[in-house]
Amino acid sequence: MQPNDMSSGSDALQHLLAPFNTQLRAIRLRQKAMKRNILRCDRPTDTYPISLTGTACALRCAHCNGVYLRHMHSLDDALARGPLNSALVSGGCASSGEVPVSERQFVQLAELRARGTRLNWHVGFAPPESLRHIVPLADAVSFDIIGDRATAREVYGLDKGVEDYLAAYDQLRALVPTVAHITIGLRGGVLSGEYAALQALAERQVDQLVMLVLIPTAETKYADVAPPLINEVLAFIIKARTSLPDARLYLGCMRPSGNYRALLDTAAVHAGVDVIVNSHKDALTQARALGFSIEVATACCILN
Repeated sequence: MQPNDMSSGSDALQHLLAPFNTQLRAIRLRQKAMKRNILRCDRPTDTYPISLTGTACALRCAHCNGVYLRHMHSLDDALARGPLNSALVSGGCASSGEVPVSERQFVQLAELRARGTRLNWHVGFAPPESLRHIVPLADAVSFDIIGDRATAREVYGLDKGVEDYLAAYDQLRALVPTVAHITIGLRGGVLSGEYAALQALAERQVDQLVMLVLIPTAETKYADVAPPLINEVLAFIIKARTSLPDARLYLGCMRPSGNYRALLDTAAVHAGVDVIVNSHKDALTQARALGFSIEVATACCILN
């Protein structure tokens, strides 16, 4: 069986886990000692996705190309819907890498938050003048950490290295709760800098980390690539668990579906993730068999 075999089931799972058995056993023993016996399953149906730029994006990134913006809504739509539990404030990027916000949008977002809507922001490389307005309106910020300059250039067209991402991340988390995200295999399905990003976050002793996995998406540069090998994704999750033993680890919403998700999600339970967003049913079955209790939350994962 190949490492990225799309078959699911107990044989495929055992084949995937076997090379990591020693590490997985140590992870499980530590979980039991810490009484970490709850797996949270997030289904973010109560979070309304907002794009501040519509479908516009200056970067047209290799993994997205604006495709995911099509499924988001405007601020006008959000305000017209009445009370919202929470919202994701996102959008396309300017050429600088920031998600631009107009003065009118800041007023609208203040109104939305005054109604009790919790806001998770994607800000990108927001300049200080924007952050002054964003921080009072943010319950949380999600921030991607890219581990090498080559990936940033190829995927985003930005000439930025890991040091630039870390500087922006450090600035943000000094002002507002900020959760780092790492997309495994972002560079066309190949790992490139993810471990450097993880090491830097471990040095900062972060208490939360969201891990995503590239989805090859139609109408993008990476439409025809393969997602990263599942065993490579699992190896990274295990490294994250051992490098950040006390942190809350999330397997986030962006990852391939189908048998890939079934196998990855189930393996991630063994690897010690705390939260799986839109988890496959096989993972929940496995979690219960291992003695985990299942909790369900309905907002964007870092807002729960």
